[in-house]
Amino acid sequence: MNRLPSAEVLDQVQNVPLYRASIERGDFPILEKPEIARDFPANWMTPGLARALETGEAEFVLSTGTNHARMQLIRPPYFLLHSYYRLWSEHPDLGAAWHDGARRISLTTVLATEHVARVNAANPGATSGERWLDDRTLYLNRRLDPAGWDRPEVERMLAEIREISAAHPKGSYLLDCSGYHLAHLVRKVTEWDLWDGFPPPAGIVHAYEYTPVNVRAYLRAHFDCPVIDLFGSTELGYLFYSDADGHYQPYLHGMSVELIPVEPGSSIHSLIVTSIRNPYMPLVRYRSGDCVRTRDGSTDPAEIVSFCGREKELLPTPRGPVAQADLDTRITGVTPGVFLHQLQLTADGRCRLRYTTFDDSPLQPYEESELAASITELTGRNCHVEHRTWIPIGRSGKYAWLTTADPARS
Repeated sequence: MNRLPSAEVLDQVQNVPLYRASIERGDFPILEKPEIARDFPANWMTPGLARALETGEAEFVLSTGTNHARMQLIRPPYFLLHSYYRLWSEHPDLGAAWHDGARRISLTTVLATEHVARVNAANPGATSGERWLDDRTLYLNRRLDPAGWDRPEVERMLAEIREISAAHPKGSYLLDCSGYHLAHLVRKVTEWDLWDGFPPPAGIVHAYEYTPVNVRAYLRAHFDCPVIDLFGSTELGYLFYSDADGHYQPYLHGMSVELIPVEPGSSIHSLIVTSIRNPYMPLVRYRSGDCVRTRDGSTDPAEIVSFCGREKELLPTPRGPVAQADLDTRITGVTPGVFLHQLQLTADGRCRLRYTTFDDSPLQPYEESELAASITELTGRNCHVEHRTWIPIGRSGKYAWLTTADPARS
């Protein structure tokens, strides 16, 4: 099958050693992450890139490593930040507040906060504090597990939010978050009756990982503002955004996407991206590692209706692979009360669903029974449902939805 990209893409990659054989062959295979790292940076080096590195127009950076092993990249300074800000400024529900000078407060993994601190350590004096990415964005979180935030830590974060809100003539700010982290904050603010000290945001974005339907609904119930999902990655920037009603729109300037079933006959598709948005590392048919579903089950990117998790986390079952979103759909279909959940596969071919709730109370027995039956049907494994008041977070600062080991011991 001939897989030549557009003339514009070919012009961008014609001198990149990595693509030389593909150009000669007239066929570009799917680009995997290990291939990007092979012989790095020589496999990417062109005369133009060498000059850009000398002048500072290009720089080496590491991805944050929250979804996969940290990957070395080459890109223009603040490439990702500019990509983010451009979308925020153009988004139909966020743009007005952005152009009005609302600052961005980010509440996500501690690895992201530490990444910002590393950048600032390498450029002392560039910002007013180690958790300020620039003059527009502050990162709040200083701890790995948000379940462990104590009252002084929550009050510290609220005080920083109030300071940023008060600096704007209308009190506006935009809250950028992992949905889980913001939900943890909401629970603690409610428990300690601290809402008077939590100025309302002008908009909320969850953008760092798959956000379960129940968590999205929980956030919408507590904030009277648009709650938006942005989808992208460190190496690509944003590719899609949702509107306030949850419908996804493409944001593909300098990009194109194609969908390939994860296995023959599956309605889950791998997201394959071609991007020249970063001129120093143009990616042709790059496997992002993300999975999507389409409205009609086809491979038409225009029909994408959901981003359903990571390809490496698919669960093989007798009926075909199951994605994170498939389990989420089963849970949401039974109850809106589940907050965190984790499916543990056991050595005897069964599985155990561990879950927490927003109010820490266990589900009713009939709800647990219905959940167990639904997940047994989904996975082909006999499922036991188990209430917890805490589920451990991973070293990346993200929750694993699927595990084959006891997470309390890993």
